[in-house]
Amino acid sequence: MASRRNVQYSRLSTDDDDEYDGSRSRRYDPRFDYSPKAFDKIPWKSIVLALFLLCLGSLLLFLSLFIFTGHMGGETAQAFGLLVLGILAFLPGFYETRIAYYSWRGAEGYRFASIPDY
Repeated sequence: MASRRNVQYSRLSTDDDDEYDGSRSRRYDPRFDYSPKAFDKIPWKSIVLALFLLCLGSLLLFLSLFIFTGHMGGETAQAFGLLVLGILAFLPGFYETRIAYYSWRGAEGYRFASIPDY
């Protein structure tokens, strides 16, 4: 690795802003500033993905139910596989769809910012 010989360094200030004592107030830090408009952005891709997972999970759960009850041909091993896949698809789809619905309705404590945006 080549060394950097022509780098000019400068001293840091001696007052440390990370420590807090009661005599002085903290300085304004724009890194932690956020605008309320960021909470109102609707993550459409995530909502479509959540609806897709909800529908796919529901379909797989119904198929496993039909195989278990004998209304559809198949073995119980196939029904257990569809049941596990249905649960794995249904749960995150239902969770994010519920958050999106309550955010759309304006329920307290629910915001579109709770849904990750892709």
